[in-house]
Amino acid sequence: MKNTSFPRWIPLALICWLLPAFFNPVYALSTASMKAHPAPLQAASPAPGINMGDNAWVLASSALVLMMTAPGLILFYGGLVRRKNVLSTMMQSLILMALVSALWMVYGYSMAFGEGNWFSGNPFQYFMLQDVGAAPNPAYAPTIPQESFMLFQMMFAIITPALISGAIAERMRFKAYVLFMVLWVTFIYCPLCHMVWGQGGLFNWSAGGRYPVLDFAGGMVVHVSSGVSALVCAVMLGKRLGFPAEPMPPHNVVLSLIGAGLLWVGWFGFNAGSALNAGALASSAFAATHFSAAAAALGWGVAEWRLKGKPSVLGVASGMVAGLATITPASGFVTIPAAFLIGLTGGVVCYLAVSRLKAALHYDDSLDVFGVHAVGSATGLLMTGLFASADVNVAIGNTFNAGGKVVSLAGSAAQLANQFRGLMFTVVLAAAGTFVILKVVGALTELRVTPEEEGSGLDLSEHGESAYND
Repeated sequence: MKNTSFPRWIPLALICWLLPAFFNPVYALSTASMKAHPAPLQAASPAPGINMGDNAWVLASSALVLMMTAPGLILFYGGLVRRKNVLSTMMQSLILMALVSALWMVYGYSMAFGEGNWFSGNPFQYFMLQDVGAAPNPAYAPTIPQESFMLFQMMFAIITPALISGAIAERMRFKAYVLFMVLWVTFIYCPLCHMVWGQGGLFNWSAGGRYPVLDFAGGMVVHVSSGVSALVCAVMLGKRLGFPAEPMPPHNVVLSLIGAGLLWVGWFGFNAGSALNAGALASSAFAATHFSAAAAALGWGVAEWRLKGKPSVLGVASGMVAGLATITPASGFVTIPAAFLIGLTGGVVCYLAVSRLKAALHYDDSLDVFGVHAVGSATGLLMTGLFASADVNVAIGNTFNAGGKVVSLAGSAAQLANQFRGLMFTVVLAAAGTFVILKVVGALTELRVTPEEEGSGLDLSEHGESAYND
């Protein structure tokens, strides 16, 4: 057994805090220097007034997105595992609500939305959320306080790594899980968030990005990144004892259905809230989200009915989640009929990924994070390139500038190529980054519980508790 005493956490925490400073030469600038020389956009654009309706909608959406983690994802994942692991699985999402919030406050928000280069923002610009208050940041949301924008984005940062926990459920040591998540949020989520949504990010179509990728609410940032990382984690950790020969049915499908319903409701804040105002675009994203989820539930259910002979309740619920993941990147860019088609396609494709691809490749993704989230959102990202409409979101028709010429990003072969480029970049970043992070964490502590601990269940071995006393 390796030495796992507390002092080893101290240097690791310092490393996690200091390493981002080496991502970008501008990090050498002091806070005082940045205050003395503000960005041209900030200097030239006086902050407009706060719109009360917009602010109320974004704050409500923030609460809805947080609800997706607890109790939504906690119940959804908790019901899918065996009863001896329900608390440990719930704890993996619960702890991230606290842990990621702390990281977001210290440097995460700054890395994601501070000024920087194509790959990362400056982790010291908004260090400890300095200068993040009532005044809007016109670069992101000109009608709400920057503090509201920060809170909304923090909820995304919380649920994204929580999705990964579904792939490694029932076998990862809690200490290793916490260390892994600190590094994953720091070196994968925050940089990718900046690249897609941050000022000057590599893929930010609306703010000087090199490659314009349409990702309205987190197809690349949230679902593909977490889904690919989940697959890498599942493969590197190895299969659960007894998998696949031993049946491992969900211990409480009712809990999972309640969680799935909360996810559907919360997703309206996730997607429609990403409009960052209470206008027509929020309504359009809301509608696209709902109809995609409905279509995917039907698509998964019919596919399962035809191929297995019976449509399962859990299958329809899984299809609904797949539809929500599939429409996430497209929700602010497509019409309702296009959203329905995207969801229908996502439901069938995700069902085949879970039922056929997983069996063919023999990996143990405990709760099918890769098959639902990565495959679903990858499908949505590519279909966005075909169906994005300037009638839904006028900005994609007149905002991106290439070589001094305005280029429309509405559905076309060229935009499909842009979407594919962004997708492949995310796959490589998430896969390679997760591999390296797991190697680092594995050098510091054991990644996996012992066979004896796994046999008794992680509730007892990792937390000394039992969900059920009967």
